[in-house]
Amino acid sequence: MSTTAILALVIVFSGSGSNRELFSDPVPAQPLLPHGDFCSSQVSIPHSSPDNRTAGPAQGLSANGVVELRSILDANKLADLRWADFSNFKGCVAEVYADTGYGLVWLEHSRPTPEALRVVHALENAEEKGLVPSDYDGPRWAGRLEQLERSSPPPESTLVHFDVALTVSTMRYLYDLRFGRLNPRTFHTAFDVKRNEYDLARFLLNRIAHDGDIRPTLAEIEPPYPAYHRTLRALAVYRKLAREYKGKPLPVPKRSVKPGESYVALPQLAELLRLLGDLPSGARIPEGNIYEGAVVEAVKHFQTRHGLEPDGRIGRDTFQALNTPLSQRVVQLELTLERWRWLPHRFDQPPIIVNIPEFRLHAINSEHHQVLAMKVVLGKAYGHKTPVFATQMDSVIFRPYWNVPYSIQRKEIVPDLRKNMGYLLKHNYQVVDDRQQVVSQGAVNASLLDEIRQGTVHVRQRPGPKNALGLIKFDMPNRYNVYMHDTPVTSLFAKSRRDFSHGCIRVEKPLALAVWVLRNNEGWTEERIREAMNGDKTFRERLVRPIPVLIVYGTALVNENGETYFFADIYGLDADLEKALAAGRPYPRPWGYAEKGEDR
Repeated sequence: MSTTAILALVIVFSGSGSNRELFSDPVPAQPLLPHGDFCSSQVSIPHSSPDNRTAGPAQGLSANGVVELRSILDANKLADLRWADFSNFKGCVAEVYADTGYGLVWLEHSRPTPEALRVVHALENAEEKGLVPSDYDGPRWAGRLEQLERSSPPPESTLVHFDVALTVSTMRYLYDLRFGRLNPRTFHTAFDVKRNEYDLARFLLNRIAHDGDIRPTLAEIEPPYPAYHRTLRALAVYRKLAREYKGKPLPVPKRSVKPGESYVALPQLAELLRLLGDLPSGARIPEGNIYEGAVVEAVKHFQTRHGLEPDGRIGRDTFQALNTPLSQRVVQLELTLERWRWLPHRFDQPPIIVNIPEFRLHAINSEHHQVLAMKVVLGKAYGHKTPVFATQMDSVIFRPYWNVPYSIQRKEIVPDLRKNMGYLLKHNYQVVDDRQQVVSQGAVNASLLDEIRQGTVHVRQRPGPKNALGLIKFDMPNRYNVYMHDTPVTSLFAKSRRDFSHGCIRVEKPLALAVWVLRNNEGWTEERIREAMNGDKTFRERLVRPIPVLIVYGTALVNENGETYFFADIYGLDADLEKALAAGRPYPRPWGYAEKGEDR
Protein backbone atom coordinates (compact mmCIF):
# COMPACT_ATOMS: atom_id res chain seq x y z
CA MET A 1 0.00 0.00 0.00
CA SER A 2 1.20 3.52 -0.76
CA THR A 3 3.08 5.24 2.04
CA THR A 4 0.72 8.16 1.76
CA ALA A 5 -2.36 6.00 2.07
CA ILE A 6 -3.36 7.53 5.36
CA LEU A 7 -6.90 7.88 4.18
CA ALA A 8 -7.21 4.18 3.45
CA LEU A 9 -8.83 3.12 6.69
CA VAL A 10 -10.45 6.30 7.78
CA ILE A 11 -14.14 6.05 6.99
CA VAL A 12 -16.93 4.38 8.93
CA PHE A 13 -19.77 3.35 6.65
CA SER A 14 -23.45 3.34 7.48
CA GLY A 15 -25.77 0.63 6.25
CA SER A 16 -28.73 2.95 5.88
CA GLY A 17 -29.58 6.42 4.74
CA SER A 18 -28.51 8.05 1.53
CA ASN A 19 -25.85 10.33 0.20
CA ARG A 20 -28.58 12.87 -0.53
CA GLU A 21 -28.99 13.17 3.24
CA LEU A 22 -25.28 13.57 3.86
CA PHE A 23 -24.54 16.15 1.21
CA SER A 24 -26.84 19.07 0.64
CA ASP A 25 -27.52 20.19 -2.91
CA PRO A 26 -25.47 23.15 -4.17
CA VAL A 27 -27.10 26.33 -2.89
CA PRO A 28 -25.86 29.88 -2.42
CA ALA A 29 -23.80 30.22 0.74
CA GLN A 30 -25.72 31.52 3.74
CA PRO A 31 -24.21 34.25 5.94
CA LEU A 32 -22.23 32.90 8.86
CA LEU A 33 -23.40 34.19 12.23
CA PRO A 34 -21.17 33.96 15.31
CA HIS A 35 -24.13 33.04 17.50
CA GLY A 36 -26.61 30.26 18.20
CA ASP A 37 -27.76 27.68 20.71
CA PHE A 38 -25.81 24.51 19.91
CA CYS A 39 -28.43 22.39 21.63
CA SER A 40 -30.91 23.17 18.84
CA SER A 41 -28.47 22.26 16.10
CA GLN A 42 -28.46 19.50 13.53
CA VAL A 43 -25.30 17.59 14.44
CA SER A 44 -24.38 14.08 15.45
CA ILE A 45 -23.04 12.87 18.77
CA PRO A 46 -23.47 9.54 20.63
CA HIS A 47 -26.76 9.34 22.47
CA SER A 48 -27.26 8.57 26.12
CA SER A 49 -27.22 5.10 27.62
CA PRO A 50 -29.55 2.54 25.98
CA ASP A 51 -32.19 2.68 28.74
CA ASN A 52 -32.26 6.48 28.30
CA ARG A 53 -32.19 7.04 32.05
CA THR A 54 -31.17 10.42 33.39
CA ALA A 55 -28.76 10.33 36.29
CA GLY A 56 -29.79 12.15 39.44
CA PRO A 57 -27.80 14.86 41.18
CA ALA A 58 -24.57 13.97 42.93
CA GLN A 59 -25.42 16.55 45.61
CA GLY A 60 -28.59 18.50 46.35
CA LEU A 61 -28.84 22.21 47.07
CA SER A 62 -30.66 24.33 49.60
CA ALA A 63 -33.45 26.63 48.46
CA ASN A 64 -30.98 29.53 48.35
CA GLY A 65 -28.54 27.39 46.37
CA VAL A 66 -31.22 26.58 43.81
CA VAL A 67 -32.06 30.27 43.48
CA GLU A 68 -28.41 31.12 42.79
CA LEU A 69 -28.05 28.27 40.31
CA ARG A 70 -31.17 29.29 38.42
CA SER A 71 -30.09 32.93 38.32
CA ILE A 72 -26.83 31.87 36.64
CA LEU A 73 -28.75 29.74 34.15
CA ASP A 74 -31.17 32.56 33.39
CA ALA A 75 -28.31 34.99 32.78
CA ASN A 76 -26.30 32.48 30.70
CA LYS A 77 -23.18 33.96 32.24
CA LEU A 78 -20.70 32.91 34.89
CA ALA A 79 -18.02 35.45 35.75
CA ASP A 80 -15.73 32.67 37.05
CA LEU A 81 -15.23 31.34 33.52
CA ARG A 82 -12.47 32.55 31.23
CA TRP A 83 -15.25 33.02 28.66
CA ALA A 84 -18.10 34.03 30.88
CA ASP A 85 -20.98 33.96 28.38
CA PHE A 86 -22.32 30.48 27.63
CA SER A 87 -25.45 31.44 25.68
CA ASN A 88 -24.45 29.07 22.89
CA PHE A 89 -24.97 26.21 25.32
CA LYS A 90 -27.84 27.68 27.30
CA GLY A 91 -30.31 24.99 26.26
CA CYS A 92 -27.92 22.16 27.11
CA VAL A 93 -26.85 23.60 30.46
CA ALA A 94 -30.42 24.36 31.50
CA GLU A 95 -31.51 20.83 30.58
CA VAL A 96 -28.70 19.27 32.63
CA TYR A 97 -29.76 21.03 35.78
CA ALA A 98 -33.47 20.61 35.14
CA ASP A 99 -32.90 16.85 34.81
CA THR A 100 -31.05 16.77 38.14
CA GLY A 101 -33.79 18.71 39.89
CA TYR A 102 -31.40 21.66 40.17
CA GLY A 103 -28.81 19.70 42.07
CA LEU A 104 -25.06 19.54 41.47
CA VAL A 105 -23.53 17.22 38.88
CA TRP A 106 -19.84 17.07 39.78
CA LEU A 107 -19.78 17.32 43.59
CA GLU A 108 -20.67 14.86 46.32
CA HIS A 109 -20.38 15.72 50.00
CA SER A 110 -18.93 19.03 48.80
CA ARG A 111 -15.99 17.28 47.14
CA PRO A 112 -15.36 16.61 43.44
CA THR A 113 -16.49 13.19 42.25
CA PRO A 114 -13.88 10.89 40.65
CA GLU A 115 -15.50 11.62 37.28
CA ALA A 116 -15.11 15.35 37.89
CA LEU A 117 -11.40 14.92 38.53
CA ARG A 118 -11.02 12.86 35.37
CA VAL A 119 -12.83 15.50 33.32
CA VAL A 120 -10.70 18.27 34.84
CA HIS A 121 -7.58 16.31 33.87
CA ALA A 122 -8.85 16.08 30.28
CA LEU A 123 -9.56 19.82 30.16
CA GLU A 124 -6.17 20.69 31.61
CA ASN A 125 -4.50 18.52 28.96
CA ALA A 126 -6.61 19.54 25.96
CA GLU A 127 -3.43 20.24 23.97
CA GLU A 128 -3.04 16.45 23.65
CA LYS A 129 -6.06 16.62 21.34
CA GLY A 130 -4.74 19.63 19.45
CA LEU A 131 -7.05 21.94 21.40
CA VAL A 132 -6.33 24.90 23.70
CA PRO A 133 -6.72 24.24 27.46
CA SER A 134 -7.65 27.87 28.19
CA ASP A 135 -10.76 27.42 26.02
CA TYR A 136 -11.99 25.08 28.75
CA ASP A 137 -10.55 26.99 31.73
CA GLY A 138 -7.63 24.54 31.88
CA PRO A 139 -5.25 26.81 33.84
CA ARG A 140 -7.97 27.66 36.39
CA TRP A 141 -8.95 24.21 37.61
CA ALA A 142 -6.04 23.70 40.00
CA GLY A 143 -7.00 26.86 41.86
CA ARG A 144 -10.66 25.89 42.01
CA LEU A 145 -9.83 22.45 43.38
CA GLU A 146 -7.50 23.97 45.94
CA GLN A 147 -10.25 26.37 47.01
CA LEU A 148 -12.59 23.44 47.63
CA GLU A 149 -9.90 21.68 49.68
CA ARG A 150 -9.19 24.74 51.81
CA SER A 151 -12.80 25.16 52.93
CA SER A 152 -14.54 22.66 55.15
CA PRO A 153 -17.21 22.76 54.04
CA PRO A 154 -16.98 25.22 51.15
CA PRO A 155 -19.71 27.87 50.87
CA GLU A 156 -22.63 26.62 48.79
CA SER A 157 -22.10 29.49 46.36
CA THR A 158 -18.57 28.20 45.68
CA LEU A 159 -19.98 24.75 44.98
CA VAL A 160 -22.57 26.10 42.56
CA HIS A 161 -20.00 28.15 40.66
CA PHE A 162 -17.59 25.21 40.44
CA ASP A 163 -20.28 22.88 39.19
CA VAL A 164 -21.62 25.20 36.48
CA ALA A 165 -18.09 26.08 35.36
CA LEU A 166 -17.27 22.40 34.90
CA THR A 167 -20.54 21.67 33.09
CA VAL A 168 -20.05 24.53 30.60
CA SER A 169 -16.35 23.78 30.08
CA THR A 170 -17.09 20.09 29.51
CA MET A 171 -19.78 20.88 26.94
CA ARG A 172 -17.42 23.18 25.09
CA TYR A 173 -14.74 20.51 25.14
CA LEU A 174 -17.04 17.71 23.97
CA TYR A 175 -18.37 19.83 21.13
CA ASP A 176 -14.94 20.98 19.94
CA LEU A 177 -13.53 17.49 20.22
CA ARG A 178 -16.30 16.12 18.03
CA PHE A 179 -16.83 18.84 15.44
CA GLY A 180 -13.92 21.25 15.68
CA ARG A 181 -13.84 24.83 16.83
CA LEU A 182 -14.58 26.50 13.51
CA ASN A 183 -17.23 26.06 10.88
CA PRO A 184 -15.58 24.81 7.65
CA ARG A 185 -17.99 26.99 5.71
CA THR A 186 -16.17 29.99 7.18
CA PHE A 187 -13.48 29.07 4.66
CA HIS A 188 -15.19 26.68 2.24
CA THR A 189 -18.73 27.77 1.44
CA ALA A 190 -19.63 24.56 -0.41
CA PHE A 191 -18.43 22.23 2.36
CA ASP A 192 -22.03 21.74 3.39
CA VAL A 193 -22.30 18.43 5.23
CA LYS A 194 -25.56 17.82 7.05
CA ARG A 195 -25.58 16.55 10.62
CA ASN A 196 -28.07 14.66 12.78
CA GLU A 197 -29.67 15.69 16.04
CA TYR A 198 -27.99 14.94 19.35
CA ASP A 199 -28.72 15.24 23.04
CA LEU A 200 -25.61 16.74 24.59
CA ALA A 201 -27.20 17.20 28.02
CA ARG A 202 -28.09 13.52 28.43
CA PHE A 203 -24.76 12.46 26.99
CA LEU A 204 -22.95 14.55 29.58
CA LEU A 205 -25.12 13.31 32.45
CA ASN A 206 -25.27 9.61 31.57
CA ARG A 207 -22.01 8.99 29.75
CA ILE A 208 -19.53 11.49 31.23
CA ALA A 209 -20.60 12.54 34.72
CA HIS A 210 -21.40 9.00 35.89
CA ASP A 211 -18.97 6.74 34.02
CA GLY A 212 -16.09 5.16 35.88
CA ASP A 213 -13.52 5.64 33.13
CA ILE A 214 -14.32 8.50 30.77
CA ARG A 215 -11.47 7.83 28.33
CA PRO A 216 -13.30 5.30 26.16
CA THR A 217 -16.41 7.48 26.33
CA LEU A 218 -14.49 10.50 25.12
CA ALA A 219 -12.97 8.37 22.35
CA GLU A 220 -16.50 7.60 21.13
CA ILE A 221 -17.20 11.21 20.31
CA GLU A 222 -13.98 11.80 18.40
CA PRO A 223 -13.70 11.23 14.66
CA PRO A 224 -13.62 7.45 14.11
CA TYR A 225 -10.77 7.47 11.60
CA PRO A 226 -7.59 5.51 12.44
CA ALA A 227 -5.59 8.23 10.70
CA TYR A 228 -7.04 10.79 13.09
CA HIS A 229 -5.73 8.80 16.04
CA ARG A 230 -2.36 8.35 14.33
CA THR A 231 -2.25 12.11 13.95
CA LEU A 232 -2.85 12.50 17.69
CA ARG A 233 0.12 10.23 18.38
CA ALA A 234 2.28 12.14 15.91
CA LEU A 235 1.27 15.39 17.62
CA ALA A 236 2.60 14.08 20.94
CA VAL A 237 5.88 13.07 19.27
CA TYR A 238 6.41 16.37 17.48
CA ARG A 239 5.42 18.39 20.53
CA LYS A 240 8.17 16.57 22.46
CA LEU A 241 10.67 17.07 19.63
CA ALA A 242 9.85 20.77 19.48
CA ARG A 243 10.59 21.11 23.20
CA GLU A 244 13.82 19.15 23.12
CA TYR A 245 15.51 20.07 19.83
CA LYS A 246 17.86 23.02 20.34
CA GLY A 247 19.58 22.98 16.96
CA LYS A 248 19.96 26.20 15.00
CA PRO A 249 18.74 26.48 11.40
CA LEU A 250 21.02 24.74 8.93
CA PRO A 251 23.24 27.13 6.96
CA VAL A 252 22.03 27.46 3.37
CA PRO A 253 24.81 27.59 0.74
CA LYS A 254 24.49 29.61 -2.47
CA ARG A 255 23.89 26.48 -4.55
CA SER A 256 22.42 23.03 -4.01
CA VAL A 257 24.44 20.41 -2.17
CA LYS A 258 24.84 17.32 -4.35
CA PRO A 259 25.81 13.79 -3.23
CA GLY A 260 29.59 13.52 -3.00
CA GLU A 261 30.09 17.20 -2.20
CA SER A 262 31.17 18.73 1.09
CA TYR A 263 28.67 20.39 3.40
CA VAL A 264 29.95 22.24 6.44
CA ALA A 265 26.96 21.42 8.67
CA LEU A 266 26.78 17.72 7.86
CA PRO A 267 26.90 16.59 11.54
CA GLN A 268 24.01 18.91 12.39
CA LEU A 269 22.07 17.70 9.34
CA ALA A 270 22.63 14.10 10.40
CA GLU A 271 21.51 14.87 13.95
CA LEU A 272 18.26 16.41 12.71
CA LEU A 273 17.56 13.56 10.29
CA ARG A 274 18.19 11.01 13.03
CA LEU A 275 15.90 12.89 15.41
CA LEU A 276 13.11 12.91 12.81
CA GLY A 277 13.52 9.20 12.07
CA ASP A 278 14.82 9.58 8.51
CA LEU A 279 18.36 8.46 9.40
CA PRO A 280 18.69 5.11 11.26
CA SER A 281 20.25 5.47 14.69
CA GLY A 282 23.19 3.23 13.85
CA ALA A 283 23.96 4.72 10.44
CA ARG A 284 27.56 5.79 9.80
CA ILE A 285 28.19 9.50 9.34
CA PRO A 286 30.75 10.18 6.58
CA GLU A 287 34.02 11.78 7.61
CA GLY A 288 35.24 15.12 6.33
CA ASN A 289 31.69 16.51 6.01
CA ILE A 290 31.23 14.65 2.73
CA TYR A 291 27.57 14.34 1.87
CA GLU A 292 27.19 10.69 0.86
CA GLY A 293 25.98 7.25 1.84
CA ALA A 294 23.31 6.88 4.51
CA VAL A 295 22.85 10.62 4.89
CA VAL A 296 21.91 10.95 1.21
CA GLU A 297 19.36 8.16 1.58
CA ALA A 298 18.01 9.85 4.70
CA VAL A 299 17.59 13.12 2.80
CA LYS A 300 15.69 11.26 0.05
CA HIS A 301 13.40 9.77 2.69
CA PHE A 302 12.91 13.22 4.22
CA GLN A 303 12.11 14.66 0.79
CA THR A 304 9.50 11.97 0.16
CA ARG A 305 7.87 12.74 3.51
CA HIS A 306 7.69 16.42 2.63
CA GLY A 307 6.23 16.21 -0.87
CA LEU A 308 9.56 17.01 -2.55
CA GLU A 309 11.35 15.35 -5.43
CA PRO A 310 13.46 12.61 -3.73
CA ASP A 311 16.61 13.26 -5.76
CA GLY A 312 18.98 13.58 -2.80
CA ARG A 313 20.03 17.09 -3.79
CA ILE A 314 19.66 19.60 -0.95
CA GLY A 315 18.29 22.63 -2.72
CA ARG A 316 16.27 25.65 -1.67
CA ASP A 317 12.99 23.77 -1.07
CA THR A 318 14.68 20.98 0.88
CA PHE A 319 16.57 23.44 3.06
CA GLN A 320 13.33 25.31 3.67
CA ALA A 321 11.63 22.09 4.81
CA LEU A 322 14.61 21.12 6.98
CA ASN A 323 14.67 24.55 8.61
CA THR A 324 10.94 24.74 9.27
CA PRO A 325 10.67 24.98 13.08
CA LEU A 326 9.33 21.84 14.68
CA SER A 327 6.86 24.04 16.49
CA GLN A 328 5.33 24.82 13.10
CA ARG A 329 5.02 21.09 12.40
CA VAL A 330 3.06 20.88 15.65
CA VAL A 331 0.74 23.58 14.33
CA GLN A 332 0.29 21.69 11.04
CA LEU A 333 -0.74 18.59 12.96
CA GLU A 334 -3.17 20.61 15.09
CA LEU A 335 -4.72 22.17 11.98
CA THR A 336 -5.08 18.74 10.39
CA LEU A 337 -6.87 17.48 13.51
CA GLU A 338 -9.27 20.41 13.23
CA ARG A 339 -9.96 19.47 9.61
CA TRP A 340 -10.50 15.79 10.53
CA ARG A 341 -13.29 16.94 12.85
CA TRP A 342 -15.05 18.70 9.99
CA LEU A 343 -15.51 15.49 8.00
CA PRO A 344 -18.68 13.36 8.02
CA HIS A 345 -18.44 10.41 10.38
CA ARG A 346 -20.46 8.07 8.16
CA PHE A 347 -21.04 7.43 4.48
CA ASP A 348 -23.62 5.33 2.72
CA GLN A 349 -21.18 4.52 -0.07
CA PRO A 350 -17.38 4.30 -0.04
CA PRO A 351 -16.01 7.73 -0.92
CA ILE A 352 -13.42 9.24 -3.18
CA ILE A 353 -11.10 11.63 -1.36
CA VAL A 354 -8.75 14.11 -3.01
CA ASN A 355 -6.22 15.77 -0.73
CA ILE A 356 -5.10 19.01 -2.34
CA PRO A 357 -1.66 19.59 -0.75
CA GLU A 358 -0.79 15.92 -1.31
CA PHE A 359 -1.86 15.99 -4.99
CA ARG A 360 -3.37 12.52 -4.63
CA LEU A 361 -6.72 10.79 -4.98
CA HIS A 362 -7.77 7.90 -2.73
CA ALA A 363 -10.65 5.48 -3.34
CA ILE A 364 -11.81 3.31 -0.44
CA ASN A 365 -13.93 0.16 -0.42
CA SER A 366 -16.67 -0.93 1.98
CA GLU A 367 -14.16 -2.97 4.01
CA HIS A 368 -12.35 0.29 4.79
CA HIS A 369 -9.33 -0.61 2.64
CA GLN A 370 -7.79 1.65 0.05
CA VAL A 371 -8.33 0.05 -3.33
CA LEU A 372 -7.00 2.80 -5.53
CA ALA A 373 -4.63 5.75 -5.22
CA MET A 374 -3.24 7.99 -7.89
CA LYS A 375 -1.60 11.31 -8.56
CA VAL A 376 -3.73 14.24 -9.60
CA VAL A 377 -3.12 17.63 -11.18
CA LEU A 378 -5.02 20.42 -9.45
CA GLY A 379 -5.76 24.12 -9.85
CA LYS A 380 -2.99 26.67 -9.96
CA ALA A 381 -2.22 28.38 -6.68
CA TYR A 382 -2.49 31.75 -8.34
CA GLY A 383 -5.95 32.44 -9.69
CA HIS A 384 -7.30 28.93 -10.31
CA LYS A 385 -7.39 27.15 -6.93
CA THR A 386 -9.32 23.89 -6.70
CA PRO A 387 -11.96 24.52 -4.02
CA VAL A 388 -12.52 22.45 -0.90
CA PHE A 389 -16.04 20.99 -1.03
CA ALA A 390 -18.24 17.93 -0.63
CA THR A 391 -20.40 16.53 -3.41
CA GLN A 392 -21.34 13.32 -5.26
CA MET A 393 -20.13 11.78 -8.47
CA ASP A 394 -23.25 10.84 -10.40
CA SER A 395 -22.13 9.96 -13.94
CA VAL A 396 -19.31 9.25 -16.35
CA ILE A 397 -19.07 10.81 -19.80
CA PHE A 398 -17.16 8.89 -22.45
CA ARG A 399 -15.37 10.85 -25.18
CA PRO A 400 -16.57 14.21 -23.80
CA TYR A 401 -16.73 17.54 -25.52
CA TRP A 402 -14.86 20.26 -23.69
CA ASN A 403 -17.09 23.29 -23.33
CA VAL A 404 -14.51 26.02 -22.87
CA PRO A 405 -15.35 28.29 -19.89
CA TYR A 406 -15.99 31.86 -20.94
CA SER A 407 -13.03 33.16 -18.91
CA ILE A 408 -10.65 30.90 -20.86
CA GLN A 409 -12.46 31.67 -24.11
CA ARG A 410 -11.99 35.41 -23.61
CA LYS A 411 -8.57 35.50 -21.97
CA GLU A 412 -6.76 32.72 -23.84
CA ILE A 413 -8.52 31.63 -27.03
CA VAL A 414 -9.36 35.11 -28.34
CA PRO A 415 -5.71 36.30 -28.15
CA ASP A 416 -4.59 33.08 -29.90
CA LEU A 417 -7.19 33.64 -32.64
CA ARG A 418 -5.96 37.17 -33.20
CA LYS A 419 -2.53 35.76 -33.88
CA ASN A 420 -3.81 32.91 -36.05
CA MET A 421 -7.38 32.73 -37.40
CA GLY A 422 -6.79 29.02 -38.03
CA TYR A 423 -6.24 28.30 -34.35
CA LEU A 424 -9.66 26.67 -33.81
CA LEU A 425 -9.28 24.28 -36.73
CA LYS A 426 -5.77 23.33 -35.66
CA HIS A 427 -6.91 22.40 -32.14
CA ASN A 428 -10.17 20.73 -33.12
CA TYR A 429 -12.47 23.45 -31.74
CA GLN A 430 -15.98 24.35 -32.86
CA VAL A 431 -18.03 27.51 -32.38
CA VAL A 432 -21.60 26.82 -31.20
CA ASP A 433 -24.62 28.90 -30.22
CA ASP A 434 -26.65 28.73 -27.01
CA ARG A 435 -28.47 25.61 -28.32
CA GLN A 436 -25.15 23.89 -29.04
CA GLN A 437 -25.75 24.20 -32.77
CA VAL A 438 -22.48 24.43 -34.70
CA VAL A 439 -21.82 27.93 -36.07
CA SER A 440 -18.34 27.22 -37.41
CA GLN A 441 -16.05 24.19 -37.64
CA GLY A 442 -12.94 26.33 -37.53
CA ALA A 443 -13.11 29.29 -39.93
CA VAL A 444 -13.28 32.61 -38.05
CA ASN A 445 -13.74 36.12 -39.39
CA ALA A 446 -13.60 39.44 -37.53
CA SER A 447 -17.33 39.45 -36.81
CA LEU A 448 -17.32 35.94 -35.35
CA LEU A 449 -14.20 36.73 -33.35
CA ASP A 450 -16.04 39.63 -31.75
CA GLU A 451 -18.96 37.35 -30.84
CA ILE A 452 -16.52 34.89 -29.27
CA ARG A 453 -14.99 37.73 -27.25
CA GLN A 454 -18.40 38.91 -26.07
CA GLY A 455 -19.56 35.39 -25.22
CA THR A 456 -22.65 35.46 -27.45
CA VAL A 457 -21.31 32.25 -29.01
CA HIS A 458 -19.29 29.53 -27.37
CA VAL A 459 -16.18 27.49 -28.10
CA ARG A 460 -16.02 23.76 -27.53
CA GLN A 461 -13.42 21.14 -28.34
CA ARG A 462 -14.51 18.02 -30.18
CA PRO A 463 -13.94 14.58 -28.61
CA GLY A 464 -10.77 12.65 -29.20
CA PRO A 465 -7.34 11.81 -27.76
CA LYS A 466 -6.22 15.45 -27.95
CA ASN A 467 -9.29 16.81 -26.18
CA ALA A 468 -8.33 18.69 -23.00
CA LEU A 469 -10.56 16.31 -20.99
CA GLY A 470 -9.03 13.24 -22.55
CA LEU A 471 -11.29 10.28 -23.22
CA ILE A 472 -13.41 10.31 -20.07
CA LYS A 473 -14.96 12.81 -17.68
CA PHE A 474 -16.17 12.05 -14.15
CA ASP A 475 -19.11 14.36 -13.46
CA MET A 476 -19.90 15.56 -9.92
CA PRO A 477 -22.32 18.51 -9.89
CA ASN A 478 -21.20 21.46 -7.79
CA ARG A 479 -21.40 25.24 -7.83
CA TYR A 480 -17.80 25.53 -9.01
CA ASN A 481 -18.23 23.40 -12.14
CA VAL A 482 -15.20 21.37 -11.03
CA TYR A 483 -14.93 17.76 -12.18
CA MET A 484 -12.36 14.98 -12.66
CA HIS A 485 -11.11 13.99 -16.08
CA ASP A 486 -8.50 12.30 -18.19
CA THR A 487 -5.79 14.40 -19.86
CA PRO A 488 -3.57 14.11 -22.93
CA VAL A 489 -0.79 15.95 -21.06
CA THR A 490 0.57 13.16 -18.85
CA SER A 491 4.07 14.58 -18.34
CA LEU A 492 2.88 16.77 -15.46
CA PHE A 493 2.26 13.73 -13.26
CA ALA A 494 6.03 13.28 -13.00
CA LYS A 495 6.38 16.54 -11.07
CA SER A 496 6.24 16.63 -7.28
CA ARG A 497 4.13 19.79 -7.19
CA ARG A 498 1.19 19.51 -9.56
CA ASP A 499 -0.92 22.69 -9.49
CA PHE A 500 -1.29 23.37 -13.22
CA SER A 501 -5.00 23.24 -14.05
CA HIS A 502 -7.72 25.89 -14.13
CA GLY A 503 -9.34 24.23 -11.11
CA CYS A 504 -10.53 20.85 -12.37
CA ILE A 505 -8.87 17.60 -11.32
CA ARG A 506 -6.84 15.66 -13.87
CA VAL A 507 -6.38 12.02 -12.85
CA GLU A 508 -3.33 9.90 -13.51
CA LYS A 509 -5.18 6.58 -14.03
CA PRO A 510 -8.55 7.35 -15.66
CA LEU A 511 -9.21 3.76 -16.74
CA ALA A 512 -8.59 2.37 -13.26
CA LEU A 513 -10.78 5.07 -11.72
CA ALA A 514 -13.57 4.34 -14.22
CA VAL A 515 -13.45 0.62 -13.36
CA TRP A 516 -13.89 1.43 -9.67
CA VAL A 517 -16.54 4.10 -10.22
CA LEU A 518 -18.66 1.86 -12.48
CA ARG A 519 -18.31 -1.28 -10.39
CA ASN A 520 -22.01 -1.21 -9.42
CA ASN A 521 -23.23 -0.65 -12.99
CA GLU A 522 -23.91 -4.03 -14.53
CA GLY A 523 -21.76 -5.07 -17.48
CA TRP A 524 -19.14 -2.35 -17.19
CA THR A 525 -16.00 -4.43 -17.32
CA GLU A 526 -12.56 -2.97 -17.87
CA GLU A 527 -12.67 -4.14 -21.49
CA ARG A 528 -16.01 -2.45 -22.14
CA ILE A 529 -14.80 0.77 -20.52
CA ARG A 530 -11.67 0.74 -22.66
CA GLU A 531 -13.78 0.21 -25.79
CA ALA A 532 -16.05 3.13 -24.88
CA MET A 533 -13.09 5.40 -24.24
CA ASN A 534 -11.61 4.54 -27.62
CA GLY A 535 -14.90 4.36 -29.54
CA ASP A 536 -16.54 6.97 -31.71
CA LYS A 537 -19.59 7.96 -29.61
CA THR A 538 -20.05 10.56 -26.89
CA PHE A 539 -22.46 9.40 -24.19
CA ARG A 540 -23.18 9.60 -20.47
CA GLU A 541 -23.42 6.59 -18.15
CA ARG A 542 -25.22 7.43 -14.92
CA LEU A 543 -24.04 5.69 -11.76
CA VAL A 544 -26.47 3.29 -10.13
CA ARG A 545 -25.12 4.50 -6.79
CA PRO A 546 -23.74 8.04 -6.65
CA ILE A 547 -20.35 8.19 -4.94
CA PRO A 548 -19.51 10.69 -2.17
CA VAL A 549 -16.57 12.90 -3.11
CA LEU A 550 -14.58 14.96 -0.63
CA ILE A 551 -12.05 17.50 -1.82
CA VAL A 552 -10.06 18.15 1.35
CA TYR A 553 -6.99 20.05 2.48
CA GLY A 554 -4.51 18.47 4.86
CA THR A 555 -0.83 19.43 5.06
CA ALA A 556 0.08 16.87 7.74
CA LEU A 557 -0.78 13.21 7.30
CA VAL A 558 0.30 10.01 9.06
CA ASN A 559 0.49 6.71 7.22
CA GLU A 560 -0.24 3.26 8.59
CA ASN A 561 3.43 2.73 9.44
CA GLY A 562 3.38 5.79 11.66
CA GLU A 563 5.44 7.95 9.31
CA THR A 564 4.39 11.59 9.28
CA TYR A 565 4.15 13.45 5.98
CA PHE A 566 4.11 17.21 5.62
CA PHE A 567 3.12 19.12 2.50
CA ALA A 568 3.38 22.75 1.46
CA ASP A 569 0.47 25.06 2.23
CA ILE A 570 0.12 25.79 -1.48
CA TYR A 571 -3.15 27.72 -1.23
CA GLY A 572 -2.46 29.42 2.09
CA LEU A 573 -5.49 27.74 3.69
CA ASP A 574 -3.51 26.58 6.71
CA ALA A 575 -2.35 30.14 7.26
CA ASP A 576 -5.97 31.33 7.19
CA LEU A 577 -7.10 28.62 9.59
CA GLU A 578 -4.18 29.19 11.94
CA LYS A 579 -4.98 32.92 12.07
CA ALA A 580 -8.65 32.29 12.81
CA LEU A 581 -7.89 29.80 15.58
CA ALA A 582 -5.16 32.00 17.08
CA ALA A 583 -7.74 34.76 17.57
CA GLY A 584 -9.34 32.51 20.20
CA ARG A 585 -12.88 32.65 21.49
CA PRO A 586 -15.46 33.60 20.50
CA TYR A 587 -14.98 31.43 17.43
CA PRO A 588 -17.30 31.84 14.43
CA ARG A 589 -20.37 29.71 14.97
CA PRO A 590 -20.10 26.11 13.72
CA TRP A 591 -22.31 24.29 11.27
CA GLY A 592 -24.77 26.98 10.26
CA TYR A 593 -26.71 27.65 13.44
CA ALA A 594 -29.59 30.07 12.98
CA GLU A 595 -30.56 30.72 16.59
CA LYS A 596 -29.56 34.01 18.21
CA GLY A 597 -27.44 34.14 21.32
CA GLU A 598 -24.18 35.40 22.69
CA ASP A 599 -20.65 34.50 21.75
CA ARG A 600 -19.51 31.05 22.57
